[in-house]
Amino acid sequence: MPATIRPIVVTNDIDRLHAFYTGLFGAEENIRFPDDGPTFYIGLKLGDSELGLSSDAGVQPGSPGRMLLSIEVPEVDALLAKVEPLGGHVQGPANDMPWGQRVAHIADPDGNVVNLTQAL
Repeated sequence: MPATIRPIVVTNDIDRLHAFYTGLFGAEENIRFPDDGPTFYIGLKLGDSELGLSSDAGVQPGSPGRMLLSIEVPEVDALLAKVEPLGGHVQGPANDMPWGQRVAHIADPDGNVVNLTQAL
């Protein structure tokens, strides 16, 4: 039985997404492949999880809508002001949900949807 699920975002600009996820969430790079030459894969540690970034020049950014990253953060509202300067897009204000979370929807620079969640 699998023990780990690792989402991997495929992008045509791995450096741009690397800057976005490290700048917004303080993610730490824990693997880069290859060591020399153009980067194909970057593993980013976010808390107890890893987000992979994979480079593919043929990928076109947009609004895929087939994958949603949900990232729990200490304070949703504090991060919203950082999204646009890092190349992302805030899709609306944060809202308190009846299931006990504060949630805001954003998009990364490639248009991938990301939920910012905070336990209330």
